[in-house]
Amino acid sequence: MTTAAPPRSSRIPLVAPRPRRWTKAEYYALWDLGWFADQRVELLDGEILEMPNPGPSHCTSTDNVAEALRALFPKESHWVRMQMPLDLGLDIEPQPDVAVAAGAKASFGEHPKTAVLVVEVSDSTLAIDRGRKASLYACAGIADYWIVNLIDRQVEVHRAPVADATADHGFGYRDVTIFPANQSVVPLAAPQASVPVASLLP
Repeated sequence: MTTAAPPRSSRIPLVAPRPRRWTKAEYYALWDLGWFADQRVELLDGEILEMPNPGPSHCTSTDNVAEALRALFPKESHWVRMQMPLDLGLDIEPQPDVAVAAGAKASFGEHPKTAVLVVEVSDSTLAIDRGRKASLYACAGIADYWIVNLIDRQVEVHRAPVADATADHGFGYRDVTIFPANQSVVPLAAPQASVPVASLLP
């Protein structure tokens, strides 16, 4: 006797393989277990990315950026953070090279959930900083995002986050302006100040 196959509607649906995304709680648990010892990793949209170790030029430029911004933003009202996490959501915790959070350092009990300015120093990470990270920061509502481009020796300023279906996280920046080494850039949160691009480069 032949048993009829169950109707298609009652069969278990086929599910294609897909990446397993990590939550922030799981990410921290892996940290505690020592999975990332001696590694530079970031949690971006549930994916744990291993980032390259910064070279001498990257380190010098990152320090230059932090020094320049600390001279502009008083520590009583802003915290200029260097290579520390931003808590941008359940499964998003990037570690920008420099971020300026509104509020004195002592006012934070946890990682900041936003910043008035985010800066990435880029050489080997230029593609991801222009693409995936730019979209992530736009999605989080970061109004002022700079890329210090060490390859072309310029600063790329991204502003006016907007919805963009073609971007990685569904958001991008409407305005992108290039400032070469002989020009200066003005932070949105410090409109009275001007930062020479050359002072940010190694």
